[in-house]
Amino acid sequence: MQDNDGGVYISAADGRAAERLVRKVKEEFAKRQTERRLLERGWELNMNFLAGNQYCDINPAGELEEEEPRYSWQYRRVFNHIAPAIDTRCAKLSSMRPALSVRAASDQESDLRTAKISSNVLKAVCEECDMDGMIDKATVWSETCGTAFYKIVWDETGGKKIGAADGSPVYEGAVRVAAVSPFEIYPDDLSAETVEELSGLIHARAMRTDEIERLYGVRVPGREIREFSFAPRSSPMHFIGGQGSRAETAVRDAEIVIERYKKPTPAYPAGRFTVVAGDVLVYDGPLPYANGAEGTRTFPFTKQCAVELSGSFFGGSIVDRLIPVQRAFNAVKNRKHEYLNRLTMGVLAVEDGSVDTDELAEEGLAPGKILVYRQGATPPQMIGSDSMPSDFREEEERLLDEFTLVSGVSEISSTSGNGTGITSATGLQLLIDLDDTRLSVTRASIGRAVKGAAKQILRLMREFAGPQRLMRMTGEGGKVELFYFSSGDISSDDVVFETESDGARTPSENRSLIYEIYNMGLLAGEDGKVSADTKRRVLNALGFGGLENARGLGQLHADKAAEENLRLAKEEVSADDYDDHALHIEEHVRYLLSGEFKKCGAGAKERFLKHIALHKAMREKNAAADAAKNTEV
Repeated sequence: MQDNDGGVYISAADGRAAERLVRKVKEEFAKRQTERRLLERGWELNMNFLAGNQYCDINPAGELEEEEPRYSWQYRRVFNHIAPAIDTRCAKLSSMRPALSVRAASDQESDLRTAKISSNVLKAVCEECDMDGMIDKATVWSETCGTAFYKIVWDETGGKKIGAADGSPVYEGAVRVAAVSPFEIYPDDLSAETVEELSGLIHARAMRTDEIERLYGVRVPGREIREFSFAPRSSPMHFIGGQGSRAETAVRDAEIVIERYKKPTPAYPAGRFTVVAGDVLVYDGPLPYANGAEGTRTFPFTKQCAVELSGSFFGGSIVDRLIPVQRAFNAVKNRKHEYLNRLTMGVLAVEDGSVDTDELAEEGLAPGKILVYRQGATPPQMIGSDSMPSDFREEEERLLDEFTLVSGVSEISSTSGNGTGITSATGLQLLIDLDDTRLSVTRASIGRAVKGAAKQILRLMREFAGPQRLMRMTGEGGKVELFYFSSGDISSDDVVFETESDGARTPSENRSLIYEIYNMGLLAGEDGKVSADTKRRVLNALGFGGLENARGLGQLHADKAAEENLRLAKEEVSADDYDDHALHIEEHVRYLLSGEFKKCGAGAKERFLKHIALHKAMREKNAAADAAKNTEV
C-alpha cells in the first residue's frame, strides 16, 4: 500500500508503507515551518517587547538577536508602555464578554425544549472546561502574536466513571477545550483567511514521552527539544526573551507530535487524520469528529484574531504597531536621563598632564574633594548646558499620544485620567463609548471564534453523549438542577449571544439600563403590575436569581404542568389538590394551542380536556370552601 491519496488508510503495522507516510508527513511539516519562519520571528519579537526585553531585533538572516550598545556608557533602560496597553485591552475585552445560548428553530414546544436543553448543556460544558479561562488565555495570545486558536476535542477519559472493561476503568467522556498558541498551528495555505478555507492543517507540539505513551499507547525515545516554537509556556506573558534564555526553555525527554488534518475528498470521504510521534506512525484514519455543519467532518479548531488582515491566515497584533513607538520612547527617555546626568555631574575638561586623570576618573568629584593640579597649568573646568532643552519634553508627550492612538486605549481606560478637559458626565460617557468602539473589530473576532467553538461543543455532545447522561444545569431563579438528556435531545446548534445587540455594553451598563426600563414601567402589564415571571427574569438578568427561591412556588408548578403535558400525550393523568389550578390550566391550554400538540396521537385531546376539567372542578371546590369559611366568620 502506498500513500498516494488513493483512499487507503495505513496502519502502523504496515511496515514500509508506514515509514513512507511518516517521512512524507515530516517533510510536509518541515516545508510549512520554512514558509512561516519569518512570521514566527515576528511573534518572538513581540513577546520580547511585551516581557520588557526591548533591545533586540531580527537580523538580515531572519534570526532574533540582541542589539549591542554603540557606546559602553549609553543608558539602555526600558520604559515599557506596551505591557499596560495590552493589559488594558485584555481587561476591556474580558468585561464585554456576553453569555452564550441556543436559539429555538420555532415557537413549538419541542423546539423550545431542545433549545433549553442545548443551552444548559452548553453552559454546563463551558463551566467544566473553564471556558472563560480559555478565552482569557487565547486573548492574551491573540493580542501578543495576532492570532490564537481554540481546539475542541472529545476526551474518552473525562467525566464520571461508569464501569470497567478488561480491568480498565470506563468513563462517560467529556468535551475538552484548549487555547492553542499560533506557534503550534501550520496551515497549508498562508493566504487563506479562515480555517474553513484550508484543505489541510498541522498541529505540532512537543510532548513528554510519558504523556505520549498515556495518550497514544506507544513508547518513543525522548530527546531534548530546544526549538523556541516548542518551548513550554502557558501564555506569552511568561516569556523573558533573549538568546541566553533559550536553554532554559528546552523540553527534556520529549518528542514532537505532529497531527495532520486533511479535509474530506473523493478519495477520502471522511477526511484524513494522521498522527506521527517522532519517527513512529501512531494513527492514520478518518477525521475523528462529525463536528461540521450537517454532520460533516472538519478540523476541530476555531481561529481568533486581534486584527484580521486581508489575504492572510494569521492576523496582526497591536504589539507590531507599538514596537516602533516604544523604541523611539526608550531612546528619548534614555537620552534625557543622560542629559540630566551631564547637568548634575558635569563633563570635566582638564589640561593634559595637569592632574591625575586615572584618579579623577575612578573617584569623580566628590563634595569637598581637594583637586590638586600642576602649577602653571589651566585648572579643570566643568562643561555642560545651563538647562534641559524643551525638545525632550515635547517629543516625549508626542510619543505618549502615539501610544494612545496606536493601542486604541485612552487615558480614561489606562490611567483613569482625563486629559481632555471634559467634565460633563455626557461628554465623559461619549469618550468611554468611543474607546470601546475601537475594540469592536477585535471583540467581533473573539465572538465568532467562541460561537464556532460552542457549535462544535454541541456537535460533539450530540455525537458522543449517549442515550442517557446526567448533567448539572442552572434552572430558573439561578438554582442548580440535575437533569437527564440524551444525544438525540441536542438537535439544535444555532448558537447566539444572549446580549448580541448589546455587545459593546459592560455588565454594569446593562444593569443600569434594566433599572431604567423597570422604573419607567415598561415591564408592567395592562393592570400596571409586573408579573411574577417578569420579576424572575429581571432578577436573573441582575444576577440575583437566587432570590426567586424565597418568593414562591410558581416555577415549580409550571415545571410540574410541563411534565404533565408530556404524560397526557400518552396516558391519563390525575390532578392534585395542592396544584396551582389557574397556572396549570394556563400551561395546559398553551400546550393545546402549540404546534407540538398536533403530533400527539388519537385521544390526546380528550385526555387534556378531562384533565383541565378536573383542575376547574377542584378550583371551584376550593373557592366554594373559602367562601363558606368567610361566611362563617
